[in-house]
Amino acid sequence: MLAIVDYGMGNLRSVQKSLERVGLPVRVVNTPAQVAEASGVVLPGVGAFADAMHNLQKTGLGEAVCRAIAAGKPYLGICLGLQILFEHSEEWGGSPGLGILPGRVRRLPDLVKVPHMGWNQVDFTGECPLFAGIPAGSHFYFVHSYYCAPTDANLVAGRTVYGVEFASAVWRDNIMAIQFHPEKSSRLGLQVLENFGRLVEKC
Repeated sequence: MLAIVDYGMGNLRSVQKSLERVGLPVRVVNTPAQVAEASGVVLPGVGAFADAMHNLQKTGLGEAVCRAIAAGKPYLGICLGLQILFEHSEEWGGSPGLGILPGRVRRLPDLVKVPHMGWNQVDFTGECPLFAGIPAGSHFYFVHSYYCAPTDANLVAGRTVYGVEFASAVWRDNIMAIQFHPEKSSRLGLQVLENFGRLVEKC
């Protein structure tokens, strides 16, 4: 069973419906015990970084997610679920993240319209299993004002250009996370979710 972590940020229902559409057993959860029972973890979200971290810490869900990742369970972070993996965000004067991955979250430059909203290209780097069977340079749907800047270039699984080139996907072992929204990205977005489901089944 896949756990979609409900920490009060964003519309979880659309992610749930997309995962169910590709045949994956999913459950929206809101307690650490439920996260511990899951075979894989999905952390979506939109909104403020600091609020997300506050909610994760207050409920114990942040610690539960960290334990699940440390145990080797596949993790899929979507949008804010990508950003909170890093050490620090510039948003609203600065806020610490979970610190699972090295790097910072920075604001998109003012030379482009912010937020970055709409379809954009993702150039894959490496052989991330999340993108198996998806053509190079495919387009996905983005909605965000901040981007991740990993200090370890080996983490980057996909790059996108919008005012600046940024990491639109990261991958390390069982951790996979994306800045775009697969639930809004039509057929290729569903393929990303299906690929994640296959990884969970293998584990």
